[in-house]
Amino acid sequence: MEMHTEENNICPLKLTMNLIGGKWKLSIICLLKDGKPMRYNQIKRGVPGITNVMLSQSLKHLEEHDVVSRQQYNEVPVRVEYQLTENGRTLLSVLSLLSEWGNQYIVTHSTYTSHCSSCLIRKEKNI
Repeated sequence: MEMHTEENNICPLKLTMNLIGGKWKLSIICLLKDGKPMRYNQIKRGVPGITNVMLSQSLKHLEEHDVVSRQQYNEVPVRVEYQLTENGRTLLSVLSLLSEWGNQYIVTHSTYTSHCSSCLIRKEKNI
C-alpha cells in the first residue's frame, strides 16, 4: 500500500503551477510547442535573458517531470535535442485556455498589452 505523507498531499492546481510556473518554464514550453526537437543553444536564443544555469535547471526540472524529453546523440561534438513529451503536449490545451483568458483580460483592462509574439494561440483581433 502506498503511503501518503504531508508532502504527497497537494492541490492538483498547485502541483501544476509548481511544475510549469516560474519565470522560464512557460517560455521553454512555448518554444517547443510545435513538436520539433530543439538544441540547447536554439532554446537559449529563443528565451532572451535566460542564463545557462537557469536554462539547464529549467530543462532538467521539466525533464524530471516528464514534460520535456532529452535525446543525446553520440556524435562528435555531442548533439543534444529537447522536445515536449506526450505528457508535455497534453499541457498545450490547458495553456491555450489560460492564454485565451489572458487575452480577454488584456482586452478588458486597457492598461495591459501583450508582448508575447509566440503565444500558444494568439488571437490578433483581440490584441
